[in-house]
Amino acid sequence: MTAQIIDGKAIAEQIRREVGEGVAELLAAGKPKPGLATVLVGERPDSAQYVRTKQKTCAELGMESFGYHLEATATQEEVESLVRQLNADPAVNGILVQLPLPSHLDEESVLRQISLEKDVDGFHPINIGRLAQKGRDPLFVPCTPMGCIVILKKMGVKLEGANAVVLGRSNIVGMPVALLLVRENATVTICHSRSQDLPGIVRRADVLIAAVGRARMVKGDWVKPGAVVIDVGINQIEDPTHPKGRRMVGDVDFDQVKEVAGAITPVPGGVGPMTIALLMQNTLRAAKIAQGLV
Repeated sequence: MTAQIIDGKAIAEQIRREVGEGVAELLAAGKPKPGLATVLVGERPDSAQYVRTKQKTCAELGMESFGYHLEATATQEEVESLVRQLNADPAVNGILVQLPLPSHLDEESVLRQISLEKDVDGFHPINIGRLAQKGRDPLFVPCTPMGCIVILKKMGVKLEGANAVVLGRSNIVGMPVALLLVRENATVTICHSRSQDLPGIVRRADVLIAAVGRARMVKGDWVKPGAVVIDVGINQIEDPTHPKGRRMVGDVDFDQVKEVAGAITPVPGGVGPMTIALLMQNTLRAAKIAQGLV
């Protein structure tokens, strides 16, 4: 049995097209372009690359992009003051503070400064709190976790009543995606490095979300035959056969697991493209909220 390889790029492209059409409709109605502000603190190459990709996608979809880059030594007040300025700028509909921040900064305090209506990353404590509460809806949902759910739904995976296992408990992916799966009426288990018998827990999953940040950790014998595997991991490993001497792999040992699973996302080309597409979708929604259209 060889798993179906899920094409995240194709699903993301469909969302991008819909967002582009939505932006065009706003402009045709005489409304201003949706605007996304990105705040980068420090010199992390991966963070800088993510920000460039977001800015490029804004341009492709007809949105405004505002980039702000602060030194790694920026103070808490400098970062929070910038966020407050962006809150007050009517041309900015969405604010994205690129995470992680340098260790001397209080991340939650920075996120708390972002206006709820401009929290297109979905990490404001109130948005996360609403996500965790039955009967309440956040204005925005974190993009990578939502990308996992959109992929599963596009693939026609029945989540209600399914045994879903989330490997990893980060604030960025693990915890929000677990909350989203609960909202879909799945039975959810969250496991992590301190869990006993990780392979045994994972093997019970009808749906596995791997977001632990360890290269190729999930092996073929960890996976239930026919399970749907969503690999959120982004890890660089050395590879002398690659032109750059390294390559990107996920948290799942793809070559092993594809021989067991029913469907699997590749890395790259799986969840990654969904994150950017849904960020654009959230930014368009934020613009509509600002214009009283939602």
